[in-house]
Amino acid sequence: MIIVGIDPGIAILGYGILEYNGNTFKTLDYGAVITDSKESIPNRLNKIYEELGKLLDIYKPGAVAVEELFFNKNAKTAIVVGQARGVAILAAAQRDLDIFEYTPLQVKQGVVGYGRADKKQVQAMVKTFLNLKSIPKPDDVADALAVAICHAHTGRMGNMFKL
Repeated sequence: MIIVGIDPGIAILGYGILEYNGNTFKTLDYGAVITDSKESIPNRLNKIYEELGKLLDIYKPGAVAVEELFFNKNAKTAIVVGQARGVAILAAAQRDLDIFEYTPLQVKQGVVGYGRADKKQVQAMVKTFLNLKSIPKPDDVADALAVAICHAHTGRMGNMFKL
């Protein structure tokens, strides 16, 4: 099964595309959609939609796993990042893909086995699971790969969006 993991963001949306068979991962692609802060929000959202859509069309995943947002301070940032998350979900929904969501705690649990793991522990496990030479940068890319790994390890129909 091909899984696309997404770490939503308006400036940087990380993505990781994995093939998971049995208990083995094959890394197909990973990277980031980066938008220019000088652009308008609608143009930035459109870029995310178009670039993510191209990836979904190329890889035709069996599942799209998206990290839920966790903000406790800046509501304005949360709203804009939520818009980027919504655009990513829309790109997958319009292609009739199965969409799953995971909290940061679930991602840590699914990758490290401990829900309170720190970012470095998660990144080290991503590198190990995928047999990568280095930890993907920026952090959003490693986080997206972690979301895909989490889905492979813990994917349940209960986490599926009901659209």
